[in-house]
Amino acid sequence: MAKTRVEKDSMGQMDVPVEAYYGAQTERARRNFQVSPLRFPRSFIRALGLIKKAAAQVNMDLRLLPAELGERIVLAAQAVADGLHDDQFVVDIFQTGSGTSTNMNANEVIAGVANEFFNSGVRGGKSPVHPNDAVNMGQSSNDVIPTAIHIAALEAIEKHLSPALTHLHERLEAKARAFDDVVKIGRTHLQDAVPIRLGQEFSGYAAQVYQGLLRLNRSRESLVELAIGGTAVGTGINTHAEFPKRMAAKLSQDTGLSFRPAANTFEAMANRDAAVEVSSILKTVAISLSNIANNIRWLASGPRCGIGEIQIPELQPGSSIMPAKVNPVIPEAVMMVTAQVVGNDATIAWSNALGSNFDLNVMMPVLAYNLLQSIDLLANAAEHLADKCVDAEKFLAGSSVVGVVRIEADVEGCRDQIERSLAMCTALAPRIGYDNASAIAKKAYHDKVNVREIALSLVGKTAEEVEAALGGSASAETLKKKGNYPTVQEIEAMLDPRGQTIRGTGVAGSGGG
Repeated sequence: MAKTRVEKDSMGQMDVPVEAYYGAQTERARRNFQVSPLRFPRSFIRALGLIKKAAAQVNMDLRLLPAELGERIVLAAQAVADGLHDDQFVVDIFQTGSGTSTNMNANEVIAGVANEFFNSGVRGGKSPVHPNDAVNMGQSSNDVIPTAIHIAALEAIEKHLSPALTHLHERLEAKARAFDDVVKIGRTHLQDAVPIRLGQEFSGYAAQVYQGLLRLNRSRESLVELAIGGTAVGTGINTHAEFPKRMAAKLSQDTGLSFRPAANTFEAMANRDAAVEVSSILKTVAISLSNIANNIRWLASGPRCGIGEIQIPELQPGSSIMPAKVNPVIPEAVMMVTAQVVGNDATIAWSNALGSNFDLNVMMPVLAYNLLQSIDLLANAAEHLADKCVDAEKFLAGSSVVGVVRIEADVEGCRDQIERSLAMCTALAPRIGYDNASAIAKKAYHDKVNVREIALSLVGKTAEEVEAALGGSASAETLKKKGNYPTVQEIEAMLDPRGQTIRGTGVAGSGGG
């Protein structure tokens, strides 16, 4: 059996592993909550360490905490922030809704590390550094956990997600420039539409990512406000009047971010509206990435019987039964990430809606876990899409490469599809009228030829002859009002695919679809 030592809390004695830095409250919580293997991520534990470090420094500055104890707390808390004691954070995410068990886990670990110094290498205990009286001085789980959520989330956004999205945006913009001369068929409702340049489509993807970055930037204001100093219910009981402001300054210094005390600690502790707001933005970013990944997947479908307008890097065999099959694995992975983020958003929303009762939210651990997971997953997904799909040259360096190393266009295939599209008739509509253009498209479809062939075959005919040749909705009267049927040169100019992708092409007319 593993060796244990005896620790005490307000409910009595507990046997704690002798090598553990934590004490009775953590061990009691570890035994109480065995719901899942989920634990708080590194980013959250780092935030807890930084909070405890800053609190010790502030309390020493305020002459509330003896320097000989405070300095050891600072060192121990920094070690927690640096990840040196992650194995000591053993409490399940599904625990007390305030996160008190995890706050006490941090308090006990930091006290245990400090006391090891004072007690000749013996871990744990409450003397001379007490986990509540010293490490948790001027704090409550009720303001520490909300503060840790904001710090961890903002750090993760600023240092991981925003750079990853910026990188993806740059990669997509580069593709937009590279594909600017590639004209292809547009698609609406999964049906053929008017021509568009592949570069224009990719510029739309790049803009989606950029808009996501702008939305994230706007969310910063909600995360920079910290609940710390509100203690139990927002009143600030048992803390110094200067504690909140000094804590925000210390935490800003340690993270390089600009935090400030919450304008209203009652609001900051009673609900997690800021987390819901940020999560909704993360969901929006996720849906944008899903749309981009799915479009890339469709555009690369084939290789013989799909759309096949682009090729993407081939990373691995795709089937256990179909030889030589290769699948769009990175876009698929990104789409699964986005589905997870949408699910996380639902959890976060309900954690706030159901858990915010009176003066405290009591579903903070699962809310924090899902929020931080969403940030981390989206950052990783953006990096994967940028570096293993949009441009995988660096990733594939040194490998035996089959196919392309970055997204490439099938220029000839795109050109062929344009000529086959019945939507080419759209460019004729301002000159010959909507009904006549529609009749040309219908005849081309019926005769199994392209729009250009039918349009050119009518050159030189009178308005009545055009109406008779086309039938259906064709109108000689409309054609006469438009100046009779156009010349070969006019038709070729109107049906120029690239010209149709430039704003200002054509006159009059309206519609959508």
